[in-house]
Amino acid sequence: MAVPKKQHANQPCVIPGGFTVIDIQFTQNSPAAHQLLVKEHKVRVEKTASRPLDRTLFVLNIPPYCTEEIITRLFSRFGDIESVELKDKPSNPEPAEPKLSKHFTPKQKQGFSVGYIVYKKPSGVTTAKAHPQDVPLIVSTEENPVKTGLQKWIHQYSRSLVSPDTLQQAVDSFMNDYDQRKEEEAERKKKEAEEQEEDEEGWVKVTKGAKGTKARPHSEAADKRALEKEGKKTKRKELINFYSWQHRQSQRDHIAELRKKFEEDKQKIALLRAQRKFRPY
Repeated sequence: MAVPKKQHANQPCVIPGGFTVIDIQFTQNSPAAHQLLVKEHKVRVEKTASRPLDRTLFVLNIPPYCTEEIITRLFSRFGDIESVELKDKPSNPEPAEPKLSKHFTPKQKQGFSVGYIVYKKPSGVTTAKAHPQDVPLIVSTEENPVKTGLQKWIHQYSRSLVSPDTLQQAVDSFMNDYDQRKEEEAERKKKEAEEQEEDEEGWVKVTKGAKGTKARPHSEAADKRALEKEGKKTKRKELINFYSWQHRQSQRDHIAELRKKFEEDKQKIALLRAQRKFRPY
């Protein structure tokens, strides 16, 4: 989409769709600028705390050399940032589950991405949307230089090497969290089983489960009794049709019942046809 060139000085450039254009330059002396498209994130389907509607800025066209740290530094001039999330494409927020260590998660694809910047205050989003296009943001500065070329590849390779102690620490931390979650789940199930036990009069206390979980109104003992009761009904039915003549008689009764229903349906159809007011023939 072409961006209008003629804009007043110190005025934000807003294009169709409600996006504000923000220029970024790799260095102060770069001859060309890259354009980011920012907009307030307003997806009401996402009712999560990770992306609040009034404090989240949605960013498009983020170049590959911009990491989460760089985006945080560039956009922190508009306000204090709570979190930055880069994605390959717009997507729903990840469920609130324990995150794996960076050593066990797949690397993000190298390419243009989209970002979700959550500010601590709504004024950060407003200030970012009001930023003028003729004031570019500088990616690589003397205080915060960005590695390029051979230095960049050497730095990435060095970061990819993990010491055995660090890896073992990550594994131990994950296993401790896993064991703790399993113990909490077992304790919860035990508590639910105790609450759903029958009292002396045979009543079962039905409790409402946690939010997002299915209610379990019956205990295992109650489910077992229901299965036994169903099995007794099946056996009783089998005993009724134990003899062959009983089976033939039940079939005859069933056929007679179907014929009776068929005749009743025919009479109903004939009555509807007789009452029909519109007669095309």
